[in-house]
Amino acid sequence: QVQLVESGGGLVQAGGSLRLTCAASGSTFSMKAMGWYRQAPGKQRELVAWITSADITNYADSVKGRFTISRDNAKNTAYLQMNSLKPENTAVYYCNAGVYYYSDYSTGYYWGQGTQVTVSS
Repeated sequence: QVQLVESGGGLVQAGGSLRLTCAASGSTFSMKAMGWYRQAPGKQRELVAWITSADITNYADSVKGRFTISRDNAKNTAYLQMNSLKPENTAVYYCNAGVYYYSDYSTGYYWGQGTQVTVSS
């Protein structure tokens, strides 16, 4: 079992910035790909950004050039730097991670509890 805890959400004015953090903890594991998803009221959860273990990134078209995903493997942590925030970016942001367990050579995929990001106009 791996637990993912997101932090860094909050209220920010349009044009402002926030940095989200996703920290993974639990049994002995190796981090695989990590990603950020978001879900706005009345909308389906959607991919925001994804980063592989080889640091290959992928972004939703709507956030390219404004958001940056990164990771610190030593800390089992992923980040989402969000700049030039827009009101339409308001959503609950969720971390997702794939992990490899050294104990039994298995893989697992987990979601965090989410962190609220609210962008005012």
